[in-house]
Amino acid sequence: MSGRPTAYAGAGWLRGSGGGARALLALSLGALLLLVTACGGGGDGDGAVADARNGGTVKPSPTLSRAVVSVAPKDGAKDVDTSGALKVSAREGKLTKVEVADTKGTAVAGEITGGGTAWRPKLHLAASTTYKVHAVAEDAKGRESVKDTSFTTLVPKNTFLGRFTPEDGSTVGVGMPVSLNFSRGITDPKAVERGIEVTAEPEVEIRHKWYGNDRLDFRPEKYWAPGTKVTLKLSLDGVEGRPGVYGKQAKTVRFTIGRSQVSYVDASAHTMRVTRDGKTVKNIPITAGAPNSTTYNGQMVISEKYEVTRMNGDTVGYGGEYDIPDVPHAMRLSTSGTFVHGNYWAGPGVFGHQNASHGCVGLRDARGGGDSSTPASWFFDSSLIGDVVVVSHSHDKNIQWWNGLNGWNLPWGEWQS
Repeated sequence: MSGRPTAYAGAGWLRGSGGGARALLALSLGALLLLVTACGGGGDGDGAVADARNGGTVKPSPTLSRAVVSVAPKDGAKDVDTSGALKVSAREGKLTKVEVADTKGTAVAGEITGGGTAWRPKLHLAASTTYKVHAVAEDAKGRESVKDTSFTTLVPKNTFLGRFTPEDGSTVGVGMPVSLNFSRGITDPKAVERGIEVTAEPEVEIRHKWYGNDRLDFRPEKYWAPGTKVTLKLSLDGVEGRPGVYGKQAKTVRFTIGRSQVSYVDASAHTMRVTRDGKTVKNIPITAGAPNSTTYNGQMVISEKYEVTRMNGDTVGYGGEYDIPDVPHAMRLSTSGTFVHGNYWAGPGVFGHQNASHGCVGLRDARGGGDSSTPASWFFDSSLIGDVVVVSHSHDKNIQWWNGLNGWNLPWGEWQS
């Protein structure tokens, strides 16, 4: 005799009258209570439950787990925060598996903690994304409890980007740092740092340094070894860099370190010695900054190359002292306007004998840069973005580390905020 027919019969007797109907109704309710109790999983999993029909006992299903899995946010939730909102926990059991992935199957890395009582993601979640959660827990007898939910993260109203240097797939010189310039000022730098990873093969320690709240650079202690493979991984989608402003990049950038070229400028001797993999390959006569516009000392990294460019003194604080529309073979060394470049307007007696520039390092060249036999043409063709030019014996200060890609001028012990 099962619970369901008894309850049905009781309902039928209600259409009659008298004490018999009331007695059968009581019996039907008792049987229904037994059914609900047995299926509810309450009480001791091995305990006996009273059988109202015959005074005996029955045991609940041996496959019913006591473990309870909880997932936050709730199933179907919308506009969920990308950080701190996702939590998975278990009571009266331990988590054995937690899988979180977006609708494309991209998994969210996380770890089970607290002896199996909790799971947390290792990083933030992406914005505007639906995630599915599959969590499994076991009770003390190995019986499993499973929970599946889904939720959708918030759609940001304001976003930021990180413009990166160098370019993906490029081959660069040994002095090239990884530099990121953010489109919005960052007020939670730790959150942004957690969304950025820079690695190298062969492995080397890499440290980072902030300049203000919108620039973040990475470099090793010494110049990269030639042939090093460097990877920049941006996992900024969903990172709240400042209140209400979220990152939107999920990108991997890879570049290779080429041969080692470091060039040494002696401003007082008016020479530049070019070394390749530690050996001198060329000595070039140069002109550096004049006494009233001296060249910075220090290690400077080539950050841009131009076959021909315009140089106007108005843009770097020299008023109308010069405006040259066709400077050949120009390579930028600082944000403030220091270049190593070709010079066709100075007489041949200047190079190697006199400092006559407005702070740049000048090499003899032909107008238009079409003469491949000139020192400037050779140096331009022989140089990579990321090569280093070291200036010494100039009557000027050392260049600031943030003026260009010139972090090598800051001691290693200070290269981490």
